[in-house]
Amino acid sequence: MAGSMEELLDLLYTEIEEAKNMPLNNDKCVIDRDRILDMIDDVKAEVPVEIKRAKDLMANKNDYVASAKREADTLRAQAEDYAKRLINEDAIVRQAEDRAAEIIADAEEKARMLKHAASEYCEDALRRMEEAVADAYDEVKHSRAKFRSALGMAEPSGQPQPRRRAMYDAEMDDEDEED
Repeated sequence: MAGSMEELLDLLYTEIEEAKNMPLNNDKCVIDRDRILDMIDDVKAEVPVEIKRAKDLMANKNDYVASAKREADTLRAQAEDYAKRLINEDAIVRQAEDRAAEIIADAEEKARMLKHAASEYCEDALRRMEEAVADAYDEVKHSRAKFRSALGMAEPSGQPQPRRRAMYDAEMDDEDEED
């Protein structure tokens, strides 16, 4: 079927939205149960893929932050080495200390900015993923409620719905032909 969960949900929504109304009832429709169930199975199969993508993003964020920290530590070590070499001369020592402090401050600011950017990116990706999963879940609940309502089945609350004879029952038709 389709590739992403968003595409799958769009197809499912379109299928339900374009379903034909039942005669004399605009609130209920006739859908191809197997096709809808296949779509729901595809959405359920896609959820772990989307979760893996989110985990990969988190792992990449952690690698990115670790890399920035290593770079900052390297810059700090270079600054400290530079300062130690110049310690014998007073004027040069002050200049080296100032430069080391600048390098350290720059490295820390760069690491902070990199960490902030990576965190924002991951937060946004996880937020979008959470919204997609919530939308998928809501759509499945809504479709299931419509399906149960169309069949006159009990709602999950345990209150049975009045059973109505279906307009057409293929199984009953098959049984009549066999007799």
